[in-house]
Amino acid sequence: MSNTPMAASPLTRAVLEIDEYASGLGWDQPARLFALVDTAQLRAQEPALATQLGLGDEQEAAGLTPIEQDEVPTDKPLDEFLGTIAWPDAVAGCALTVERLMLPPSAEAQVPEDLDEAALAKWVARHPERQEVRMTVAVLRDGARESALRLREKDSPTEVLTGSELVPGLAQALAATFED
Repeated sequence: MSNTPMAASPLTRAVLEIDEYASGLGWDQPARLFALVDTAQLRAQEPALATQLGLGDEQEAAGLTPIEQDEVPTDKPLDEFLGTIAWPDAVAGCALTVERLMLPPSAEAQVPEDLDEAALAKWVARHPERQEVRMTVAVLRDGARESALRLREKDSPTEVLTGSELVPGLAQALAATFED
């Protein structure tokens, strides 16, 4: 978490840690899913795993530790995949990092009507104002949310935008993984 502000909430720090990790892997990566666990509980209940993850006693007690899960399948729509997830009680939250193309609001009026999902994706991919973005979205069981957005053209830790309502649809889909 070298570029993570210490004054940030534990959830914001976890999101920025995941963003930094994803940034180190480069662009054009698949979606990645993370469980968020309470660091102090992890140290107490799974000391060997905590040691393996490099979680020494010097780290703050109120932190969250992201643990990457198995690969997100690429042959299934993301919303369908998220609908199959159930988390054990030890998981305090979850996060997902995913790359997408986005258009500025000014381009919305240009979108042709009656495009199916595949045709719309092709249209966006060819649009001259498209931008590649990496979104990292996290939610906790208690409803807290946080997101980090990184544009490919401004790929720098100082250019990462954070906020709790940046990607509300994805945050809602992640929150649903904690519903009974």
